[in-house]
Amino acid sequence: MAEIREDNEPFDDINITPMLDLAYVLLVIFIIMTTASVQGIKVNLPKASNTPSLAKPKTKSVTIDASGQIYLDTYPVSMAELESRLKSFKAITPDLPVVIKGDSKIAYEKVIDVMDLCGRLDITQLGLVTAKQPK
Repeated sequence: MAEIREDNEPFDDINITPMLDLAYVLLVIFIIMTTASVQGIKVNLPKASNTPSLAKPKTKSVTIDASGQIYLDTYPVSMAELESRLKSFKAITPDLPVVIKGDSKIAYEKVIDVMDLCGRLDITQLGLVTAKQPK
């Protein structure tokens, strides 16, 4: 049987179920967002005094790690595969921006080879990624 309350009688309990529902939803969203971050290839970038922002929505990233392995957006590729994939991206987006991340330990020749490849494909928006110099 339900309790009958008078109009001026105060409530002595608080329903916290909606607040717990909100807390659980926020916890799930937080867990999903922190585990869904994309991990890139770890490279030790050379230092520069001033680094302009080159990031555009359809920017392709070419990474060369310390062992000389070339990656296109975190996928390992050879020079021939890199050329064919960049050529197909260039066909879709004529003003395709490309950034090159070369590890500071690799021979500069690898970076020059990738830059020559971009020149042959007529990719004019080309950038070299560096790390900011510590103050």
